[in-house]
Amino acid sequence: MASRQVLLLAAAAIAAAFLLAPASAEVFTVGDAASWTLKYPATWTEGKTFVVGDSLMFMYPSDKHNVMEVTGADFKACNMTGNALGTWNSGSDAVPLDKVGRRWFICGVGNHCTQGMKLLVVTANSAAQAPAAPPSSSASFVDGVVSQAMAAASAVAAAMLML
Repeated sequence: MASRQVLLLAAAAIAAAFLLAPASAEVFTVGDAASWTLKYPATWTEGKTFVVGDSLMFMYPSDKHNVMEVTGADFKACNMTGNALGTWNSGSDAVPLDKVGRRWFICGVGNHCTQGMKLLVVTANSAAQAPAAPPSSSASFVDGVVSQAMAAASAVAAAMLML
C-alpha cells in the first residue's frame, strides 16, 4: 500500500513539474528579418512580451551600425554624446534582459537614431508575467505544451489505477 502511495506521489510530482514549469528564456532577434539596420521596423516590439531572463540579439553590419544603451532622456533626444550605459559594436551582440524595467537602445552612428534606429524594451518579472502571445512557432509550442500535459495526466491516471 505504501509503495502505491509513493508511486502516486511521484506521478503527481512529475505532472506538476510539466504543468507548472516556466517557459524557457527567449532570445529575440531585434528587427527580426530586417535586423538592426536602417530598415528596422519601429513597431517591432508590438505583441512581444519581454521578461527577466530573455535576451536581445542585435544583428547588424559592424562597419555601419552599433548599439548604445542610453537613458530615457538621451533616447528621446537621440543624444549620443551623453553617458552611454553600454555600447556594443561586434555586429552580433546579445544583451541579457536581467532586470525589470525600461531599457533604451539607439544606434550611435551618424543620424541613424533620428531615422528610427531606436528601441525601447520594457522587461517584466518572469514570475508575474501575464499570459503572452506565443512565439512565432505557436503551433509547435502549443502542441508541445499539450503533449506534456497529456503525458502528465496519463501518468497520474495510471498511478491511480494501480491503487
